[in-house]
Order: sequence, then structure tokens, then C-alpha cells
Amino acid sequence: MHVRVIGTAALLAAMALALAGCGVRGALELPPDQKEQAKATATADSGQGKSEGGAPKPHKGFILDGLLR
Repeated sequence: MHVRVIGTAALLAAMALALAGCGVRGALELPPDQKEQAKATATADSGQGKSEGGAPKPHKGFILDGLLR
């Protein structure tokens, strides 16, 4: 009986991992009609992305930097 419970739990975990892997990684995309409108209205100083000639942000240390870099 315990083997069946463990097998069922393993199957459910595998299904959850497979379902979690579905989709597109990255930012959400706008619908096509809004995408064109956003491109037409965005300017260099609209707050979307870096401003031209802007200085890079200084690095702030973090406790896990050794693992992340």
C-alpha cells in the first residue's frame, strides 16, 4: 500500500513539474494592436528602458553574490 502512495505522489510531482515548465520565459507580451500603439507613443525619456547617455547604476553588494556571479 505504501508503494502505491509513493508512486502516486511521484507521478503527481512529475506532472506538476511538467506543467510548470510550459509557457514562454520573459516579459508578458501586449496584444498586436496595443503593441503598435506602444511603439508609436514611446519616446526616449518615457521611462521604458535606459535613458540615452545615462550612467550605469553602481553595484550594491548582496550576501549571495559569491554564488550568483
